[in-house]
Parts: sequence; C-alpha cells; structure tokens
Amino acid sequence: MRVKLLFITMLSVMMLVACSNNEEDKQSEAKKKSAENVNKTEMPIVEEPITLKFFANKAPTTADDWNDVLVYNEYEKMTNINVEWEMVPSQGMAEKRNLALASGSLPDAFHSTSISFADLQKYGEQGTFIPLNDLIENYAPNFKRILEQYPEIEKAITMPDGKIYSFPYLFEPEFTSVRIAARPWIREDWLKALEMDMPETVDDFYNYLKAVKENDPNGNKKADEIPFGGTSIDRLIAWLSGAYGLQNRGARHPYVDVDPDSNKLRFIPTSDEYKEMLQFIHQLYKEGLIEENIFTIENNQYLANGSKGLYGSTVYHSPDMLFGDIGEKYTGASALEGPFGDKLYSRITSPVMAPGAFAITSANKYPEATVRWVDHFYGDEGAKLFFMGIEGKTYEEKEDGSLEYVDEIKNNPEGLTFEQAIAKYLTFPGGFYPALVKEAYYNGSESTKMSQEAVKKLEPHIIEEIWPEFIFTTEETKVLDSVGNDIQKYITEMRDKFIVGDVPFSEWDKYVETMEKMGLEDYMDIQQAAHKRLQEK
Repeated sequence: MRVKLLFITMLSVMMLVACSNNEEDKQSEAKKKSAENVNKTEMPIVEEPITLKFFANKAPTTADDWNDVLVYNEYEKMTNINVEWEMVPSQGMAEKRNLALASGSLPDAFHSTSISFADLQKYGEQGTFIPLNDLIENYAPNFKRILEQYPEIEKAITMPDGKIYSFPYLFEPEFTSVRIAARPWIREDWLKALEMDMPETVDDFYNYLKAVKENDPNGNKKADEIPFGGTSIDRLIAWLSGAYGLQNRGARHPYVDVDPDSNKLRFIPTSDEYKEMLQFIHQLYKEGLIEENIFTIENNQYLANGSKGLYGSTVYHSPDMLFGDIGEKYTGASALEGPFGDKLYSRITSPVMAPGAFAITSANKYPEATVRWVDHFYGDEGAKLFFMGIEGKTYEEKEDGSLEYVDEIKNNPEGLTFEQAIAKYLTFPGGFYPALVKEAYYNGSESTKMSQEAVKKLEPHIIEEIWPEFIFTTEETKVLDSVGNDIQKYITEMRDKFIVGDVPFSEWDKYVETMEKMGLEDYMDIQQAAHKRLQEK
C-alpha cells in the first residue's frame, strides 16, 4: 500500500511539473510570437494588428473620450495598434488607479496618471509594473538616444534596485522657458510713471512696491493698485529664494539644498537665510504690499484682477495670453540680489517633470509593441504629431518653416478657447503625459515672445546644478510618509503664520526645536542617503 501511495504521489508531482513546463513553454512561445510581430524601427509597429487597453487620466482640458480624437486615430493607422482608452477624470483618479493596482484587474498600461516614485518602486518590486531597461535598449530608439545624450535623465528615473519602471513626462533640457514655467513680471509703464528703474535688489523691489501703493501709478486717483499679487505666496517665495541663496539645487527641493559654506546638505526651513527671507516677506505683507488674500485667492479672481490691470508685479505665466490687452504692459523682472550678496534664480526644474507618466503592467501580452508605441512620442516626428497634429487639419507650415495652428483652433469661429478648440484633435493640454516637450512644437504660454524675452533676463542668474526629485527606498518612504509629511505640513503652517504675523519671530527657536522633536534628524538622514545614491549613479 505504501509503495502504491508513493508511486501515485510521484506520478502527481511529475504531472504537475509537466503541466508547469507546458505552461512555461506556451508563455515563452507567446512572448516569442509577440516579439516577432514587432518592427523595431519602421512603421507599422506591428505586422498583425493588436489591441491594448490603457487606463488614462482625463484632465478637464482634454476630450472626454480619447477613443475618438485625431491624434490617436491617425496613430492607429500608422502603427496597426488599436488602443482602448479607459478615461478616468482627474478628480478621484489616483484613488481609482490605486484600486486597480490593488485589485489585480490591470490594464496593459497606465497613461498620464502621475505615478509617484514610491508607487513605481512598490509595484515594481511586486512585479505589477514590469522593468523596462532591456525593452528600452531594444525597442525605444528615441528614448534610448535621450538617455545617452543626457545621463542625468537616466539617473533621475532609475530606482535603487537599478531598474526603470516608467517613461516620464519630460521637458527638452534646452527648453529653459518651460522648465521655469511661471516667472516674475513687473508693470513697465508703472516703472516709467514712477520714474524708477527695474528692481535689481530686494531693497529696490521693496521701494517699487511701496511706490505703487502710495503714488497712484495708474493715475485714476484711487488706491486700487495691488503692489504684488499672485495665486499663492509660494511663487513669491520661489522668486525671492534665490536672493537669499536658497533652493540652490532647483525647484524640486524646497526643503534641502547645499550650504555654500560647508558644501553639505542644508535643511532650508531652519537656516538663518530662510528666517531673514520670511522677515522680509512679513514686512511686505504687514505694510499692505502683498495682496491681502493671497493665501486663499481663487485662480479666476486672480485672472480677473490681472485683466483689470491692478497688479504692479506678479509671478505667473505670460500675461499677454492671460490678462488680455493689459498684459502687454508687463515686462519680465530680474533675479534679485539679497542681503548676503546672492543673486540666483533657483525656480527651475529638472527635465524630468514627472517620473510615472507611462507604466506597463504584468498583464500586458505585447510589451515590445507597447514600448515602441510610447517611444514614438519622444522623437521629433512623434512630438510634432502629439503637439501639432496633422498638417492641413490642425496646423500649417509657414514660409519660414515654423508651424502654426489653423484658424479654427487659433481663432475659433464658435468662440471656443484654445483648449476647447483643440480638444477633439489633440490631448496634450493638462500635462503629465509620456512625451518629450520640444520647443519647436510646443505652443503654450512659455513659448510666447514675451516669455522668451523674460527668460533672457533670468538666464545669467539661473543656478548651475539642478537636482531631479530624490528617489527613496521603501523603508525610507514609510518614514517620510509619516514623520516627513508631518514636518512639511508644520513648515507650511508656520511659514504662513510668520508672514501674516500670527506668530512673532521671537518664537523662531521654539519652531526649530519643535521640528527637531518631530524627527528632523531622521528626516535629514534619509535625504542624505538619497542624495548620496544620486551622486553615486
């Protein structure tokens, strides 16, 4: 009986092994056929048509359904790849994305859903997102070329385990204007009316704001001028930080940079320079030189104020596109020199604007074709298609070789805005897509002549070394999600209270001690470790 039972057990094991081997053989054969169906460089991408299912973020500025927009209809004809788009509105998108990841009911890829480094690493380690290193090497010639030309981009998207799990939302490194985004502006006509020069120092800036408040530069005999206005206090801080030598490694790092004296990592919100900057901004706010409701103002109200010509200075996108005719009266402001002799412009981001723009899941049966599909948008022809569309339908080429949208989009006869008019053709409004934003084809506010001239004034002062977002290990992320978030929330809360005057600067030491008790040392140890990994890549 025992011998018989042993024989049956051995036979069962052998059958299981055989079934397992057969399943592996089938999967291997399927992968082989999938790869053989792909053209590595030419169009169409696949000889035999395939269908892919993408989970995509639907920004309010794009079409409700990408299953019928010009860019992807044309791209399907070019590639032999049909994409079935599951459109998920931005509000609640992250929750639905995480639910899909947790449930195991996976699409073939996540598109434009802003997956964080933490989630890329988490689901990459679990096998939900597939590693892309070899696929990029063999099936992504455009993206591979970018990584070879700009090694800092490869560093910025490579996880601590050495793997790449996503394609990023990427800015062309030389496209400085888009990497700066919002920039400082000053009313040029008010400078002339006040007989003042462009402010070059923080003291000059203070004197200009005070003159705007007190001397009626718009000449209407009303005290309705707002010396500085904006959508938030953050953008004023971003402008002034460089004047105090802060954020000297770029916009991705508002909390840590490098102390120029010690050349070591510095925690910005407890530094003497940060304190002095807040004291200056508090003075501006106390004297009514900053828009009183800057902490709560709605974007529409800000634009309405701008269109009325109320702002003497601001930090935003191109006023000529956003404030109407009055926007032409602004000129780009300079980087300001601060009390310690610093004159930096540090509000510039890494070319990797968002790492997780496109991630392929383990459910995908055609990873090679999928990589080729997305790679096209990192090349010149793909960027032209993505941002400009089809010649004769969405754009025309002018005699000088430049491209211009057709009148239906530029000056819509039905009164539609640019974004409304373009929505049925293209999907780039809303951002955070997997593509390379190229200056030659991007027609946002950063591309206007006014914006480009403003950049020229800032360029001599732009910081030299710009860090990408740090990548943290799973264990480090757990600490940052608790201790780190608490510290950062406290920083913002206290920053605003210092500026408004709800908390006096005599309590500065108490503010610093509170953060130390909250776990600042652990926070900085993690930042140091992440910085070291970046340097060693």
